[in-house]
Amino acid sequence: MFTGIVESLGTVTSVTVADATARLTIEAPGLTDLVHGESIAVQGVCLTVASHEGSTWTADVMRVTLETTALGELTAGSRVNLERATPAGGRLGGHIMQGHVDGVATLAMRDSQAEWTDLTFEIPSELTRYVVRKGSIALNGVSLTVAEIHDARVTVSLIPTTLAETTFGAIEVGQRANVEVDVVAKYVEKLVAAHA
Repeated sequence: MFTGIVESLGTVTSVTVADATARLTIEAPGLTDLVHGESIAVQGVCLTVASHEGSTWTADVMRVTLETTALGELTAGSRVNLERATPAGGRLGGHIMQGHVDGVATLAMRDSQAEWTDLTFEIPSELTRYVVRKGSIALNGVSLTVAEIHDARVTVSLIPTTLAETTFGAIEVGQRANVEVDVVAKYVEKLVAAHA
């Protein structure tokens, strides 16, 4: 379980692609006490630490994950948002997240102001029913509040701290982001449908 509060900005040092999998190696400053087998959200995708040395670690990624998320676009030098799984009793700083990506969005517009930046993403139309104004959405593993939603366009407003401490400071129009909608909304939909 994750909360969408980025713990560290990492850098991909290598991507090794095999037939059905790929291996990502990531340098993660500040994450020096990693444990084999622990879960880390990379751009919002839950991955498992396969090996580690100091603050560098590797994870195996299935081809289906590469094809259905934006992880397949990572190359050596790519910056990534990192968050370790939330311990029991830990703070829920953002919202409940699983690290299970529902789709991929594309940045349609970036509007930078003096004290904030609005990012407008085009999300898959089938996900819009789970998104509400002032609700939560996870983009690249960051818990964000929906400022506006019009059809399949979702706008989030980011403060300078978020821009500085996540990959959103450098994201450009046309780039893609992993989307995880509110899991509570999905459960409610299923429960209501079962009783309808």
